[in-house]
Amino acid sequence: MDNSKWKERLRNFMVFKDSLRMRLMLTLTAFIALVVFACWIVNIWLLPSYYKASKINSLVDGFNQVNNLLQLADDTENTTVLDDDEISIKVERIEANNNLNLYLIGENLLSFSIQDRFYYIYPFNVLSNTSDRQKQQIYENFIDYWKKHQGFVVRPEQGRDLLEQSENFEIYKRYDERMQSNYIELIGVLDCGNYIYLRANYESMKESIHISNQFLAYIGIIVALISTIIMFFLSKNFTKPILDLSEIAERMVDLDFTAKYEEERNDEIGILGNGINTLSNKLEHTISELKTANNELKTDIERKIQIDEMRKEFLSNVSHELKTPIALIQGYAEGLIENVNDDAESRNFYCEVISDEANKMNKMVKKLLTLNQIEFGNNMAQIEHFDIVQMIKSVIASVGILVQQKGVRLLFEASSPIYVWSDEYMVEEVFTNYISNALNHVDGEKVIHIKLVKKQDTLRVSVFNTGKQIPQEDLEKIWIKFYKVDKARTREYGGNGIGLSIVSAVMKSLNHDFGVINHNNGVEFWFEVDINNKN
Repeated sequence: MDNSKWKERLRNFMVFKDSLRMRLMLTLTAFIALVVFACWIVNIWLLPSYYKASKINSLVDGFNQVNNLLQLADDTENTTVLDDDEISIKVERIEANNNLNLYLIGENLLSFSIQDRFYYIYPFNVLSNTSDRQKQQIYENFIDYWKKHQGFVVRPEQGRDLLEQSENFEIYKRYDERMQSNYIELIGVLDCGNYIYLRANYESMKESIHISNQFLAYIGIIVALISTIIMFFLSKNFTKPILDLSEIAERMVDLDFTAKYEEERNDEIGILGNGINTLSNKLEHTISELKTANNELKTDIERKIQIDEMRKEFLSNVSHELKTPIALIQGYAEGLIENVNDDAESRNFYCEVISDEANKMNKMVKKLLTLNQIEFGNNMAQIEHFDIVQMIKSVIASVGILVQQKGVRLLFEASSPIYVWSDEYMVEEVFTNYISNALNHVDGEKVIHIKLVKKQDTLRVSVFNTGKQIPQEDLEKIWIKFYKVDKARTREYGGNGIGLSIVSAVMKSLNHDFGVINHNNGVEFWFEVDINNKN
């Protein structure tokens, strides 16, 4: 295995070591181990007392059961007659069920033989190999002991601790030096007058407690190990949704809001997932609004920069265009003041030049004002339904004298009305500029041809004039303010390069198409308007 795989495994281990899954697994495992340890401690401290109390209860229960049994046997009115064998079996059963050693001795049994007397002395396996003389001695010692301690006022002897006493019995804890063992003993008198001696081995109880604690320790270790393994896999179910939410959050950091938490849950993780989905949607909406606002701000800034550039360009062009007429006006005015020529004809010429230049300046200023209003959106379009044929005829009539003076043959064949949707004033301004441009540049055969061509939803209006073509590199520039293809010719007819820029601004504000086409024998300018009101 190469180093990269080892590094990857080490990196994954370090991530897992500090993960919530690891902490959850260790926490639950530690909790289980703590519970097992607490049970083990409680076992050590409390189980002996509980076991001793349980043994005392067993002795008392054994005493009561034997007492009831012998009362039943002595009851003369009882229809059920119990013989000695049945009593022996029942007493033996009581002894076995309570895990006790049980001895019964009574004076009323003296009439029986020694062997018969010890039908009531248990366990039989202890006395089965005992001689009759030894059995007699045991009996006499037992009777003698009780005769000396009438009323159960028994003073504690060496090695004997009184644990509990009542009117009928006393319970002791006694150490047997010969057996090297502790016992819990019950010595009492039954209602029938017989004596009873019950004994439980206390050392076996200690051994049981030790085994119980040892077993609990082993079980605790096994349970802790199994719990660790189980929690290793179960913790994945708890941490996987959190990892999914973490991945969604990381994608949100990268402004990717497509990921959503789709698992249906009603717990805290489900609430968190729904919260992250809501946050993602709101962030996406907010960022979208911010982007829109930023784009608008960017557009406003670009527009402001563009306006500033347009203003600078405008001032530069205007100052350049006004420089020549102002110089002429100033020169001729000074000539009049200084009486350079005294004759009336010269003065009239000077005055005509001044008037002509002033008129050109006035026209240019008006066009600039019109262009400024259109470009800055101050001149809002008023869309209406009008007859464009009638409008064209009206413009042709207004330039009729100029057409005759230039010897131009103007062709326009339309006769029936054609209604279009647009701003009539603006469309007339565009058409007038096209006609004026054609009259100023017509040459050769001196023909101006006006055509109307219907398309699907629009009407194309074109103005063709014979003459020179526009150079290919200037076709896109002619729409710029103050741009002149032939400056000498433009100055000759009094042009200022504003007319076509007005056409461009008007058509863009109306959202209509426009353009220019070079032909072999001239130039064609065109624009389109809507025939219906769909647009």
